[in-house]
Amino acid sequence: MSLRKTKLRDEHSEVDTGPLNDILFILLMFFLMISTLANPNVIKMSVPKSKSDTKQKQSVVVSVDKDKNFFIGSKKINPDSLESSLKKFIIEGDSIKPAVVINADSVAQWGEIVKVMKVARKLGATTSATVSGSD
Repeated sequence: MSLRKTKLRDEHSEVDTGPLNDILFILLMFFLMISTLANPNVIKMSVPKSKSDTKQKQSVVVSVDKDKNFFIGSKKINPDSLESSLKKFIIEGDSIKPAVVINADSVAQWGEIVKVMKVARKLGATTSATVSGSD
């Protein structure tokens, strides 16, 4: 009977980390994408609720160009009928104060802008003016 004596091999047990690296990479990408969507500066508040609908008055846009032309929205109006034209848009006796936004050309005369402001305030509206430059 001949028995062979086997040599003990030096076996090193290794763990294949390739699939583990793939999973860790996918998890890292997932958390990076989610962290950009979450805003940590948001304060959660409970908003009061009401049973009735509250409607806000829409702003009326009055435009003044360099040739002293007045427009309400896109409709051209006569400068003499500015007050009567604005009165149609500003309803008196309403609980919400309407707003008039004045868009003026940069070369328009300030006197015309002030005229629109005076008429709007006479009718009980708040005003704000923006000046756009013409290049």
